[in-house]
Amino acid sequence: MTPQHPRLPDELVTRIDDLFRRRVEQGTAPSTAWGVFDRSGLLVSGGHGDRGDGRAPDADTVYRIASCTKSVTAATLLTLVAAGRLSLDDPITDFVPAFADVPLPSPDSPVPTLRMLLTMSAGLPTDDPWADRQEPISDAAFDAVLRDGLLFDSVPGTRFAYSNTGYALLGRAVSAAAGRPFAEVAADAVLRPLRLDSTTFSAAESPGFVVTGHRPLGDVWESLPTTGPGAFSPIGGLFSTVSDLARWAAHLAAAFDDDPAGTPDGAHSPVSRADRRLMQQAVRVVPSAVLPGATRATAYGLGLFVEQDDRHGELVSHSGGYPGFSAHMRWSVRDGLGVVAFENATQAKVSVGAAEAHDLLLDALGRPASEAVPTALQPTVAATRRAQRAVSRLLADWRDDVADALFTPNVAQDVPYDRRRRAVAQAVAEVGADLTAEPVEERSTTPTHLRWWLPGTSGRLRVEIRLAPLAAGLVQTLTVTAEPSER
Repeated sequence: MTPQHPRLPDELVTRIDDLFRRRVEQGTAPSTAWGVFDRSGLLVSGGHGDRGDGRAPDADTVYRIASCTKSVTAATLLTLVAAGRLSLDDPITDFVPAFADVPLPSPDSPVPTLRMLLTMSAGLPTDDPWADRQEPISDAAFDAVLRDGLLFDSVPGTRFAYSNTGYALLGRAVSAAAGRPFAEVAADAVLRPLRLDSTTFSAAESPGFVVTGHRPLGDVWESLPTTGPGAFSPIGGLFSTVSDLARWAAHLAAAFDDDPAGTPDGAHSPVSRADRRLMQQAVRVVPSAVLPGATRATAYGLGLFVEQDDRHGELVSHSGGYPGFSAHMRWSVRDGLGVVAFENATQAKVSVGAAEAHDLLLDALGRPASEAVPTALQPTVAATRRAQRAVSRLLADWRDDVADALFTPNVAQDVPYDRRRRAVAQAVAEVGADLTAEPVEERSTTPTHLRWWLPGTSGRLRVEIRLAPLAAGLVQTLTVTAEPSER
């Protein structure tokens, strides 16, 4: 395990490390490697088991990351969009002529667009077991598959279905638009500018120790051959390390930071902050039947899943599963805290361990949703603070003309001022509130919302405001509530 980081309590790191150690001890996989990161990059990492040479894996040990590759595929395509080489609403037939031979599911079906393929809504069926074995096929062989026709589960553009074939088509679109093989474009456009030097589409090109994939065979592990790059590499062909994948995930998470550079170690950022934020937007709802046992509402963005957590807001993630390998990356949009993890066994589902580790991390260090205000919106927060000060003065010395200048007209229309004055006076008297005191607690769910509590002799007074969407920063709702102490 790497030396622990001052931001991470020793007990927390030990619990996360023990979690992954137990997975190896329980026979989930021959080895596991994990890392914790924030927007600055990797903070701490660890590994357990035998990576194949009698040593435990470390942050520089190379695993296949499988479908975590899709985020790199999406980012690569977005760099071409930014360069004006293609549009997300272009039909795939503009780049893959063989797709014109694919019969669509209905006479009025649109030809799938790049946007539909990116968001897993092109109507193609889920195809994991089959597609995982297609990686090394040639473009010509892929064209032959297309000319023989495809099945559809829905009209393109109407429903989510996880499609590897769709991302293989995106790789072809990248290649056609750039006039070069997809793997070269991805390396030049994304991997090399970010110094992801241990991330490659070929085991032979990996600079570190490459772990062999396995599947269980009775009481032993059976090694599996490593497939080479080909037409389906855009779906999951990358090899990477904990260090590199944490760096990539941190770069994506940094799109929501205040620092416009948002790149670990000052590396050149090939994907704009706007595009990285776009990748992490919930675009297409993932039905609960697709994720049995899921505890969070989930959607798909561009090459990334977006989960909605009641306490910690949006969590972005992607899993990877290939014959012999399992990978996962996830992070909090709000806090930038994340986990990456690898194991070298078929269907190991390291995502389960990574999600548990991430929950431990957020419970210990993450900010609850009720207390979070996006730091990138400080001007809006300043308007809310000004309104808070004005409301505090008004509650201490109510004047209707001052209220008129502070509130939007609906405030008086919803509850006339005379009734508000009486209700405030009653609430203040009930808890003996000190209207001149500093708040004892504050919470905010958005930059234009604020709730605070004032101390009292027999309880607290809760004051809550929400601003209207006007640049003047006027208050559209005011509630004042007595919270008596328990007797």
